[in-house]
Amino acid sequence: MTISSPDSPVEKSQPIAFDRSTPDQLFEYIRDEIVGMVLVPGAKIPENQLAKKFGVSRTPVRAALQRLSDLGFVEIRPQRGTFVTKLSMQLMLEARFLREALEVAATNHLTKNPDDQVLLECENIIQQQEQAAEREDPIAFQHLDDKFHRALALSTGFVRVAKELEAEKSRMDRVRNLSLVELTGQYTHIINQHKAILAGIKSGSEDEAKAAMEAHMRDVFNILRIAPEKYPEYFE
Repeated sequence: MTISSPDSPVEKSQPIAFDRSTPDQLFEYIRDEIVGMVLVPGAKIPENQLAKKFGVSRTPVRAALQRLSDLGFVEIRPQRGTFVTKLSMQLMLEARFLREALEVAATNHLTKNPDDQVLLECENIIQQQEQAAEREDPIAFQHLDDKFHRALALSTGFVRVAKELEAEKSRMDRVRNLSLVELTGQYTHIINQHKAILAGIKSGSEDEAKAAMEAHMRDVFNILRIAPEKYPEYFE
C-alpha cells in the first residue's frame, strides 16, 4: 500500500452505475479511498474534483460526505471544506470495547441457536478472504471481514445489532487496514481467527466460541501499539 500525502488528489476513477444510487456509489468510493489511506488523515476532500471525475453535480458528493461525516470518517468545516478526520485513540478503544460486547453476544446466540445456512455463508466468506489474501488486496479483504461479522450479527434476528457493529467497526477501519500492511502474516492470522470462531460455534461450547471471538477483538491492540509511533501525524 502506498500512503499518500495530505495534499495528494484522488487518483482512482470508477464509473457511475445506473442501477444504483449515485450518493451510495460515491460514499463507497470515498470511504475506500480513506480506508486505503489514499486520502490520509488530515487531507482535504476535493469536492469539485470528485464531481468532475464522476460527471455529477456537487449535490450527490455532498450527500456522500455527510454520511461519511456521520460515521466519523470526515469533518465538514463551514467555509473551509471537508477534511479526513485524524485517528482518535480514545474513540478506537471505545469502539473496540463496544464491538467486543456485541460480537461475543452474537456469537453466543449462534452457538445456542445453530444455523447451518449462516455457518455455510461464513465458510464461503473465509474462502473468498483467502483469495483476497493471495492477491494482497486489503480493501477486498476488509469488505469480506465486514460481511463475516455482519452475517454473525444478523443471525441474532436483530438488524440494529448489525447496524451498531458497522458503525463501531468504521471507527477502526483505517487501523485495520494498516495492520494488514504493517504486521507480517496478518491475512493468515485473521483468517485463522475466523476459522476458530466458527469452530467454537460448531462445537456448541459457548466458552470456546467466546474465547475465540474475544481473542479476535483484542488483536487490534497489536497495531495500536505501533501505529501512533510510526504515523504520529495521523493521530489527534
